[in-house]
Amino acid sequence: MNELKAKFWVEALRWRAEGAGAHVYVSRRGDPDAGAVLVKLVLRDGLARLYAPVRGFDGERIWSQPLGADPVSETEADAYAARRMDSDPDIWVVEIEDRQGRHFLTEPVEAG
Repeated sequence: MNELKAKFWVEALRWRAEGAGAHVYVSRRGDPDAGAVLVKLVLRDGLARLYAPVRGFDGERIWSQPLGADPVSETEADAYAARRMDSDPDIWVVEIEDRQGRHFLTEPVEAG
């Protein structure tokens, strides 16, 4: 399997999102080659959705919603990200603020 390096994958996500008018912040830079990426979608009223990569049955990347499909508080999303950072120092955390609530992920997203 030929995987895109994490740094380039994050930049591509950033370009897609910013090109569509969203704001993107890389709040944590992980390993530039093989770090996992968490995507936090910041919604209104202090709510957020969190997306984490998993491997599908065919080995391709899909995105899960480890805190469920319903929005959670940003505090809860940040606490989850902090726990992941404690156990995985190579992880990236990307925050997207989009008025329309788009995550800009091109791979499939599992329902929570």
